[in-house]
Amino acid sequence: MAKVDLIMPKMGESIMEATILKWLKKEGDPVEQDETILEIATDKVDSEIPSPSKGIISKILYKENEVVAIGKVIAYIETDTKVSSVSNGSPVADTSIKPQAPSKTPAISTVVTTPMQVEKISSNRFYSPLVRNIAKEENIPMSQLEGIPGSGLEGRLTKRDLIAYLSTSKAGSATISESVKSTTPVFNPPSQPAVSISGNTEIIEMDRMRKLIADHMVMSKQTSAHVTSFVEIDVTPIVMWRDKIKDAFLKKYNQKITFTPVFIEAVAKAIKDYPMVNISIQGTQIIKKLDINIGMAAALPSGNLIVPVIRNADRLNLVGITYQVNDLANRARNNKLKPEEIQDGTFTITNVGTFGNVMGTPIINQPQVAILATGAIKKKPAVIETPSGDAIGIRHMMFLSLSYDHRVVDGALGGSFLRRIGDYLEQFDVNQTI
Repeated sequence: MAKVDLIMPKMGESIMEATILKWLKKEGDPVEQDETILEIATDKVDSEIPSPSKGIISKILYKENEVVAIGKVIAYIETDTKVSSVSNGSPVADTSIKPQAPSKTPAISTVVTTPMQVEKISSNRFYSPLVRNIAKEENIPMSQLEGIPGSGLEGRLTKRDLIAYLSTSKAGSATISESVKSTTPVFNPPSQPAVSISGNTEIIEMDRMRKLIADHMVMSKQTSAHVTSFVEIDVTPIVMWRDKIKDAFLKKYNQKITFTPVFIEAVAKAIKDYPMVNISIQGTQIIKKLDINIGMAAALPSGNLIVPVIRNADRLNLVGITYQVNDLANRARNNKLKPEEIQDGTFTITNVGTFGNVMGTPIINQPQVAILATGAIKKKPAVIETPSGDAIGIRHMMFLSLSYDHRVVDGALGGSFLRRIGDYLEQFDVNQTI
């Protein structure tokens, strides 16, 4: 029998390592080709790794929760094939190729965290584009960056390490404290009063995703000058239109239509009117995004959030947006999203109305500069303007709230953009065909 190497796959240009979350097979178990063997996690997304060939798992080299470099052999599979090395399902005929070399491992997907490319520096230390971008925004010189201890593979500096360092520095220390030097950095929130723990408490350790979310949220508040504006709009025509067509829509397209595709369509139109909301910041440069990629925050069964992205939303009609919204939301709930499906968003929508909230002040999803929260739709008495005079009627009303980065989005731009979204929703064409 031949031995096949199962190699830690390359998950993107800036991903250098992954954590083994769970082995679904054990040594001695038979596997079919393309059957899932293990689950891995990166800073971006969790993924399932399939077997490259049919055979028996003869040796597992790394345990669960271990961090493994891209390109490393993580297990051996005994098979009847003559292939001596397989990476991500692609046979490698030349046995002289070393599986440890990431450049020889075909990429499953391309992950680009920022528009920056990795620059060559005088050091042999690797810095990801995200770490470089944060360092540039915080004015950390390379000489100082070199002195920050890293918890990644071979001492690599991770985003979490840099955020922990910044938190320590901003608390009054210009250099790294001895306690940071002597320990492995983990999620380190800003200094806060000690919590009194009595016997009537339960201590719950954050899971991996919650730690990443916590880091990202703190980093966003430290990076952007958050301002939130609100508008209240009348969506009665949209509610009545959806009630009228939802059954026919389901029968014709086999898809349930919610309000989310309508909101996304309005946002995409408003971004075309106000393109300077569709930007990001790199140092003192404004990066204007020509694609309109709308992220939608989706709640996971664990209670955590993930933001799948609808690419080129301005090029899709309402039916096309509905297909993508339903597909991405369903696969998000089942942890089936691909790494590229949560990347490159240029604007984000979060629906706080799902939980019965009438409004919210969301935190910007970096490196974007704005995020929209849609509140619950409530029946209210409202003034109705008619040619024959004003009247009081029962209307379906809702709040929209826009948080934006005041470094680059002034109140006039943010307020006008939000009002334009509201206008598109209030002027929704209820006579359109489906």
